[in-house]
Amino acid sequence: MASENYVQPSIPRFDGHHYDHWSMLMENFLRSKEYWTVIEAGVPEPAAGADDAQRAEIEKEKLKDLKAKNYLFQAIDRAILETILNKYTSKTIWDSMKKKYQGNERAKRQ
Repeated sequence: MASENYVQPSIPRFDGHHYDHWSMLMENFLRSKEYWTVIEAGVPEPAAGADDAQRAEIEKEKLKDLKAKNYLFQAIDRAILETILNKYTSKTIWDSMKKKYQGNERAKRQ
């Protein structure tokens, strides 16, 4: 009955403050779920002559992307999420957040 003692890790929440800390926690969370590859590389487009195995692999990556996006949607405060224009992939969401918030806390402290 070891599963009764298992605690599901909580999704780190981002409310507009301490982005660097949140992104570190969120990256670790997504890596633990094995979804970080779609954040880093995105989802490849199928090649013109892709065979069934290649298309199946891309579909797996698309599913990973949907799951990663779901976690990001849960993690990011609604008001912040509404400011992100391109929410098509987890990579575009992550990149938008990084561009907008990375380094902001350091700049405010100086």
